Amino acid sequence: MDKRNFRWGVIGCGSVAEKKSVPAYQQTEGFEVSMVMGRNPEKAKNYSKRHGVPQWTTDAKKVIENPEIDAIYIATPPDSHKYYALWVAQAGKPCCIEKPMASSYQDSLEIYKAFSQRELPLFVAYYRRSLPRFLKIKEWLDAKQIGEVRHIRWLKTKPPNELDLSGTYNWRTDAKGAPAGYFDDWASHGLDLFTFLLGNIKEAKGFATSQAELYSAYDAVTGSWVHENGVTGEGSWNFLTQHREDRVEILGSKGRIRFSVLDEAPIELENGLGAQVLEIPHPEHIQKYHVFNIKKHLLGEGEHPSTGKSGLHTSWVMDAILGKA
Repeated sequence: MDKRNFRWGVIGCGSVAEKKSVPAYQQTEGFEVSMVMGRNPEKAKNYSKRHGVPQWTTDAKKVIENPEIDAIYIATPPDSHKYYALWVAQAGKPCCIEKPMASSYQDSLEIYKAFSQRELPLFVAYYRRSLPRFLKIKEWLDAKQIGEVRHIRWLKTKPPNELDLSGTYNWRTDAKGAPAGYFDDWASHGLDLFTFLLGNIKEAKGFATSQAELYSAYDAVTGSWVHENGVTGEGSWNFLTQHREDRVEILGSKGRIRFSVLDEAPIELENGLGAQVLEIPHPEHIQKYHVFNIKKHLLGEGEHPSTGKSGLHTSWVMDAILGKA
């Protein structure tokens, strides 16, 4: 595409659009957020006013089929991603979808095919692939700072929050939109990041259960996998423990790397030369580099690290761990 200025329409004005994403689009030179859509008119109007978005609507058609809108960002819960994404593909516009790509691999596949058939750019908001903190880890791995990588393991736990205990509706724990609950929302980030760091996964399996039955989705998941290069992996995600933990360890033939996927924490490298501990802060608007890379991709100046193809693979891995693939 040879456009130098892109007018974006946003579907959804929830929490992810407040600070993480939409401000990053607004602050990217050559991008303009021209319209936002929300089902609640008061919320959409308020969002538009607070964020300086010129137009708002409750009608997705007025955004997706608007000739004055060049590209669409879908910022809704995953159970509506396929509905809106197929509509955007039919309208012939580039699209970025919040993660996970959809509620299942099959839905993700339909989205991927719709955009591929029309040769339309499709991005998934796995923004950790673009963050300096994780690019440094990739640099260490590519330079073989820990020798040959042998294994990766991730432990992610948290206690139930007030929303979990209250029984109040939360899309993150509704089995209709997020069958594995917080696993769908949070583990997707890590599993996608691991394929970015270590390559695609060729086999995965796991087990999911409801230990406390606080909500309709699963609350505990364990999984194991093998990357195409032979690196093995394991993960445990439990959302009922007393303590919050987010610990990843990559083990190599000559050292190890430690970091967190979701929490603010330093990255650590340990090998025969000693130990390094680096603090690499995230930008204020965490999708800053992800959005900048979308711009470069649309202008033909680079390949975005998180496309529909990579997002589809992550959906397959998640379904495989849950026994659905």
